[in-house]
Amino acid sequence: MNALIVFAHPESRSFNGALRTVAADALSRLGHHVEISDLYAEGFDPLEGPAHYECRNDATVFSPLGEQRHAFRNDTIAPDVRREIARLERADLVILQFPLWWHAQPAMLKGWFDRVFLSGGLYTSTMRYDRGYFQGRRALLSVTSGAPETAFGRGSRGGDVDTMLWPIHYSLHYVGFTVLPPFLAHGVQGHGYAYSSANEFAERLEAHKRRLESRIENLASDVPLRFPGWKDWDDDGAPRGRLAARGRSLEVT
Repeated sequence: MNALIVFAHPESRSFNGALRTVAADALSRLGHHVEISDLYAEGFDPLEGPAHYECRNDATVFSPLGEQRHAFRNDTIAPDVRREIARLERADLVILQFPLWWHAQPAMLKGWFDRVFLSGGLYTSTMRYDRGYFQGRRALLSVTSGAPETAFGRGSRGGDVDTMLWPIHYSLHYVGFTVLPPFLAHGVQGHGYAYSSANEFAERLEAHKRRLESRIENLASDVPLRFPGWKDWDDDGAPRGRLAARGRSLEVT
């Protein structure tokens, strides 16, 4: 198996960096080939804009999706995007390693989605969801948070992690990935916030590493997250059948 780890943290020596290494080492021990996309270290530009398109479709007004489609058709994709697409196409498994910042992924990773998943190339109006470009590939989010696990959940102080990660999970589903349940490492901000001592904090970080290692070793047993597909929608994209009934029930409550 070919695995790609997309690492989105500005500090390689961070705990996110440690988890990246744990995942890479575990995959390698299992005999898999591992590639790492270090977005900050490699200078990936997350800001979509005209500067990335030398051969413009319309030089007067910048339309991101129009320029992406034009670049794909004419093979004028920016070098950093071309590099990332090639890595994705080689990968059977993609792991996104990042911290939760302001209840979402870092801007660097959001910009990676904006620029790399090219309109007209990696998705079209019909090549989406369960008919997406990356059908048969798996994706896993490995996420750290500063607050402890007890602070997360519906109505909790830290908010609902499932809700925060839903846009990323759904975007991966949008381009065809089979999305695995996320790996969550809570309470990594520092012992002064979540733990009574530095030793307790260090022990918790080591426990997170062991959990990730075990998770990687047992990925084959993971049950993917469930998302609706084309058969679940009518021609206007509205839910139908049992999905529609379930939606109405939720609205009532």
